Amino acid sequence: MSARPALFLDRDGTLLREVPYLDTPTKVRLLPGVSDALATLHSHGLLLIVVSNQSGVARGLLDEGKLFAIQKKIDEELLARGARIDAWYHCPHHNQVGTPPHRRICRCRKPLPGLLERAIQDFDIDLDRSIGVGDDVRDLQAFAALNLRSVLVGTGKGRQARQKLAEIGKEPDLYCAHFAEAVPWILKHCTKKQLPSSP
Repeated sequence: MSARPALFLDRDGTLLREVPYLDTPTKVRLLPGVSDALATLHSHGLLLIVVSNQSGVARGLLDEGKLFAIQKKIDEELLARGARIDAWYHCPHHNQVGTPPHRRICRCRKPLPGLLERAIQDFDIDLDRSIGVGDDVRDLQAFAALNLRSVLVGTGKGRQARQKLAEIGKEPDLYCAHFAEAVPWILKHCTKKQLPSSP
């Protein structure tokens, strides 16, 4: 089977309405247009992979059982609207708060790219045609570590992140008000055919 392009997606503020340390499925709110956008992207063959910092676990605000229940709730809501996520990856760690094993320096907490690297081990991914989408500078730093194109959305922390990036003279490959607005650009870059290499 040939490698597929992937869309690496942040969760809170990108797919979901931003709730500080979301700790229960009852607080899950998909942002407008997210389910339709995901359904369209999946129909074009993209792998949809969530990569999310969840330091609320290290902080003792929720356990991984609740985290998986939240993921199940999102999956159910997406399925009811004809959409899906192919895989979920999260970092439960923090380098300064909580107790071991969750308080530790790790490679999976964005801005480091460990979550993306785990997904690459699990799936046959065409990185040249893959893209990362998030609402935070840390998301874009993780994507940049693997030389991925990036989309910064204006939901969640996105507008503040755009200002921070402008102050240091950096820009995402695309900025848009919300995730659904990025779909045509994503499809243009992820579904273009790769030219065969010269002999």
